[in-house]
Amino acid sequence: MPGTNLTREEAQQRAKLLTVDSYEVDLDLSGAQEGGTYRSVTTVRFDVSGDGGDSFIDLVAPTVHEVTLNGDPLDPAEVFTDSRIALPGLLPGRNVLRVSADCAYTNTGEGLHRFVDPVDDQAYLYTQFEVPDARRVFASFEQPDLKATFRFTVKAPDGWTVVSNSPTPEPRDNVWEFEPTPRMSTYVTALIVGPYHSVHSVYEKDGQSVPLGIYCRPSLAEYLDADAIFEVTRQGFEWFQEKFDYPYPFGKYDQLFVPEFNAGAMENAGAVTIRDQYVFRSKVTDAAYEGRAATILHELAHMWFGDLVTMEWWNDLWLNESFATYAEAACQAEAPGSKWPHSWTTFANSMKTWAYRQDQLPSTHPIMADIRDLDDVLVNFDGITYAKGASVLKQLVAYVGKDAFFSGVQAYFKRHAYGNTRLPDLLGALEETSGRDLSTWSRKWLETAGINVLRPEIETDGPDGTGTITSFAIRQEAPALPAGAKGEPVLRPHRIAVGLYDLDGASGRLVRVDRVELDVDGELTAVPELVGRARPDVVLLNDDDLSYAKVRLDERSLAFVTGHLGDFEASLPRALSWASAWDMTRDGELATRDYLSLVLSGIGKESDIGVVQSLHRQVKLAIDLYAAPSSREALLTHWTEATLAHLRAAGAGSDHQLAWARAFAATARKPEQLDLLENLLDGTRTIEGLAVDTELRWAFVQRLAAVGRFDEAEIASEYERDRTAAGERHAATARAARPTEEAKAEAWASVVESDKLPNAVQEAVIAGFVQTDQRELLEPYTDRYFEALAGVWESRSHEMAQQIAVGLYPAVQVFDETLEKTDAWLASAEPTPALRRLVSESRAGVERALRAQAADAAAERA
Repeated sequence: MPGTNLTREEAQQRAKLLTVDSYEVDLDLSGAQEGGTYRSVTTVRFDVSGDGGDSFIDLVAPTVHEVTLNGDPLDPAEVFTDSRIALPGLLPGRNVLRVSADCAYTNTGEGLHRFVDPVDDQAYLYTQFEVPDARRVFASFEQPDLKATFRFTVKAPDGWTVVSNSPTPEPRDNVWEFEPTPRMSTYVTALIVGPYHSVHSVYEKDGQSVPLGIYCRPSLAEYLDADAIFEVTRQGFEWFQEKFDYPYPFGKYDQLFVPEFNAGAMENAGAVTIRDQYVFRSKVTDAAYEGRAATILHELAHMWFGDLVTMEWWNDLWLNESFATYAEAACQAEAPGSKWPHSWTTFANSMKTWAYRQDQLPSTHPIMADIRDLDDVLVNFDGITYAKGASVLKQLVAYVGKDAFFSGVQAYFKRHAYGNTRLPDLLGALEETSGRDLSTWSRKWLETAGINVLRPEIETDGPDGTGTITSFAIRQEAPALPAGAKGEPVLRPHRIAVGLYDLDGASGRLVRVDRVELDVDGELTAVPELVGRARPDVVLLNDDDLSYAKVRLDERSLAFVTGHLGDFEASLPRALSWASAWDMTRDGELATRDYLSLVLSGIGKESDIGVVQSLHRQVKLAIDLYAAPSSREALLTHWTEATLAHLRAAGAGSDHQLAWARAFAATARKPEQLDLLENLLDGTRTIEGLAVDTELRWAFVQRLAAVGRFDEAEIASEYERDRTAAGERHAATARAARPTEEAKAEAWASVVESDKLPNAVQEAVIAGFVQTDQRELLEPYTDRYFEALAGVWESRSHEMAQQIAVGLYPAVQVFDETLEKTDAWLASAEPTPALRRLVSESRAGVERALRAQAADAAAERA
């Protein structure tokens, strides 16, 4: 039985047989305030090729009332089973199917999600259909290459708003009849329904006029900075339409900030849904605004790459997501008026770090993954699909040239508008415009897994590596893939720059004095252009971050950078050096104590707030998981004292002050440090410029709960101050964080033994449950995790099950015994490939931590 799965072969067979013309979807959501189920009536018109045959349509619903095919009734009891409605004896030519069913609201963020705002007790609905969840709302041929037009008719409660892909009509008797959409895939259709607050504007240029809308719940309206969001959106319209040479392809562009959203956002055509945590209730750093802008631009880029032109099957999911990820960063870097021209620094600091981590897991896979079925794609929204793919696209742009790249993209959009494509369609267009044969490049970069390491080999005529360079070469390595990974290591062609940096005596800054750009291929590539030059203070491979590779500094450069990392004049080489140091720490080449020293020596000079916040997270992770257990507490104490010193020294009201306050709150441990948190909460002590606002208060409360200072009374009191959906989540985290057996048992039961929690609250409870300084208290849950996991995976929806499988894995139990128990479970439980992948990835984290702890212990003994 297929369950809710769909294989690639089934999709291919169905696509050969069917061409879908249109859907008419009528939904009665008039009872949405009360919940339960709702009536869904779908009429589908489609053509059948050849002599006809049998097929099926997808539907996940509690009850099917009626199925009529070409005017003939089919018995639902006979044709509806296992999320499918069988369609026997389809006629050649036009067929018409009508399905009437009761569908269910969800609280998992899949299908039609229903949320009740505790502020106004009103229900708010939105759909989330990627990958296969349109079938939870209407009967559909749930695969991306069966595009059609969609006409939605929705009955809603009085006073509510309904938004869909087409421009919003005037309702008649609370019925909203939308015009048919252009041809699109089922997974980018959308409905957002409820008493939402909205702000409207328009994008106009050269006779083009696109209505713009921004929506959120009324309880967030006071925090909605619509002007800033419209500004970024207009910059995206300008830049994308110029670079793509194709006008925005839909009738309007709405951005809807919705509650309890599982992802960052979703590219529904003309109706983008975005998690409403991006409506900032409290002061955040500029990095948060940059991140929101990146999300806005990512989804806008999808309107062309993904919605206008869509992948044929999920094998090319990477191309959708990688292109949008590359485009968001390029737009921020280049768009006139952008507030974040340093976006490639952010890309190197965040996206590439994610990619490097993912590519060293046993689940690593080629960028162009082999997606056999829906279960495969559901766990494939990963660092390779997004970040490695975008990194490789960035290199491809350097390889073929930016003008040729965008000329190829323009031809691609014009050729395949409103259709479906595969990777060769894009590569063919790029070959035409660039004149380059991309077959070898594609084979080595897109069809193989793993990561290369680039190291400089430098000889000079002076002592200790000084003097004049007499020989310079770049050695490329292809490390063995992680155990369990498929494929073989491979050397790849890289387009990189080599940057030479010297310390400027006048300014005290490390400045670039020369740059050489070249192609690296094979094991050893000579760089004769650098022979005869004076040896600089620092040699940085992959300067400007053109390629995707782990980079190592030569011994002399590493020694110099260790004392001067914060002195780079530009932010990008600093970010690349920070990333290299972090990667060395994860690989056990740099001891955690030495990484901490490096960070503390340079972070005070780091101006990029996004880099500073990443360093905060990485240091805490390194100490918690990679430090030798015997020295962990001392390192945490040292780090916490440093965070407090930086907090006190930071500029009043600055982003750095806020970031250091959060870093301090994350590890405060001594009585006087915890006293400070309490005093800042009750106002008896202050730090000039530090606004202890709603979100920062919760950070303090959660830490005080985790160390046993605050219990239910204090948490409940804080929730009374913030009786909102966000406050409910924060309170759930604080309760689960308490260091008592009772608190842990209560949290575990609410997540594992019950399925009542909404997705966002479940996520919050898991976040509180797992505390790295509560290892002994959590130790009994290792066995309980493996006992419960298979049942959870079988009984919960994908999003809810994945939260539990990943979030509750005993990652903080960094012991050989954890690996042994994991291996025993993998051998005996016969998990599905998707679940096996998630558990194996978590296991790899413990294995890596054990290696890093050994390296740190060795450094302690030395």
